[in-house]
Formats: sequence, structure tokens, C-alpha cells
Amino acid sequence: MKFLHTMVRVKDLDQSMHFYCDLLGLVETRRKEVPEAKFTLVYLATKPGEPEVELTYNWDSDEDYGDSRHFGHLAFEVENIYQLCQQLQDAGVTINRPPRDGRMAFVRSPDNISIELLQAGDKLEPQEPWLSMESIGHW
Repeated sequence: MKFLHTMVRVKDLDQSMHFYCDLLGLVETRRKEVPEAKFTLVYLATKPGEPEVELTYNWDSDEDYGDSRHFGHLAFEVENIYQLCQQLQDAGVTINRPPRDGRMAFVRSPDNISIELLQAGDKLEPQEPWLSMESIGHW
């Protein structure tokens, strides 16, 4: 397993970039604009190749994130997402967002921290029981 990033929501992307890059010294490693969903993802790190902070900026959001909504999730790259999800489920962990696409799943820690699991390399071929499994709760 490899730690990838921590996601936080930001209200003002320019102000956040100034804080994280100009003041803290992080560097932008990549950016993804998603116009159809009206959001931007900006990945920052102390240097390229290091674990990242993912800034999620929702373009038209009037939502007050408050203290609890700024933090989004921890992300880990895994060797076999199906195998790990099965191990977690066998241990009593709820798979909140099953890996229906062979690429991504979400679970919660005992303290209700959202954990994103991402398949290393190419996504796996979709397979049961994951393909038909519904999402549970929120992630």
C-alpha cells in the first residue's frame, strides 16, 4: 500500500494557493479541471513524487464547510482493490463505496475518517460481488 494524498475542500482557490504555495512552500504537481461537474482539483506536495495535499474547489458552492467539512479523505494506492476490500469486509469493515469500476472504493475508519482506496496501475476488470453492490451511507 502507498499513501497518496489527503483531500481538503477550499472556498477560495487563489487564497488557498497563496497560503499553501507562497507561504508554506508547497509546489503544484498537477491540476484537473472538471467543467461538467464544476470543480477543480489541485495537487500540492513538498516536492514532486511526495505524498500530496489535494485541494478540492467547488466553483459554485455556497455551502458553509465548517470545521468538519473541510477535511475530505485519506487516499491509498493498493495492489489489488478487490482483495483488500474482501479482507476488510471479512474483518467487519463496511465497504461504503464498493469498487464497482475496479478502480476506486471508500471505507470509514473506526473514528469515521473517510478512506479512499485506489487500484495501482490500470483498473481491474469489473467483477462480482462488487459490480452489483450498492453504496452504503456516505463516504
